[in-house]
Amino acid sequence: MAGTPPGAGRAGRDVARMAIKARGKVKLSALILAGSRPGVVDPVAASEGIAHKALAGVAGKPILARVVEALREAGITRIAVAANDPQVMALAEALGTELVPPQAGPSASVGAAFADLGAPLLVTTADHALLRAEWVREFIADVPDGTDAAVLLASREAVMRAMPESRRTWLRLADGDWSGCNIFLMASPRAINAIEAWKAVEADRKRPWKIAARFGLRPLWLYITGRLTSDGAVSLLGRRVGIEAHAVAARDGLAAVDVDKPQDLADVRRITGNEF
Repeated sequence: MAGTPPGAGRAGRDVARMAIKARGKVKLSALILAGSRPGVVDPVAASEGIAHKALAGVAGKPILARVVEALREAGITRIAVAANDPQVMALAEALGTELVPPQAGPSASVGAAFADLGAPLLVTTADHALLRAEWVREFIADVPDGTDAAVLLASREAVMRAMPESRRTWLRLADGDWSGCNIFLMASPRAINAIEAWKAVEADRKRPWKIAARFGLRPLWLYITGRLTSDGAVSLLGRRVGIEAHAVAARDGLAAVDVDKPQDLADVRRITGNEF
């Protein structure tokens, strides 16, 4: 990947601060999800012989370090890491981040951190090995005014341009196929409504009829009839829980690439031009 142009770091921080100032004059914080599920063997960690995939090396640095550096270059100074693995916790402390205890699931971890860090809060994951400061800046800048919560999505076209061999699970909507990027913005205190709805979805993940009942038949009907767009889906679900929510399209398809499998790690290392 191309190197950062001279002065880009300072310019990026200025852009981020301007965007954040426009959204309520409150400095943006960030949360990195790096928890480990008890009894679950992560395939990436197992293939690398390490305790957690966040410790895997990419271009000479652990993935977690790359994520923290990208957030800092984007102008975010307060960064928390939700982790329970001792080695990940030690690395997070060495990187100068705050440690927060992970909860039973991602949504609960975000909820607990949101209670402490407040809004606006950017949320991402510790396996986002290719995360770049410009993606964070662009996401913040593209979130519509008045938004309470936002999610970054990448279109199939953008992902295929950036990584033609990528194999992903796509959400098929009226405006194309989309993939999540594991980047979210809890822009206002009202975003707690989205977090609570997320918790409910996680709790009912094995009972899809309960999820459908919670959000009503209209979103399902619009989806089945092919009339639901990416932003329309997020906005509609947001209104169901009493908030203004939006989907933002990623400008770079690589924003959808995370490290869930050993092949993902190999791809990331190839993209960065470094084997370790």
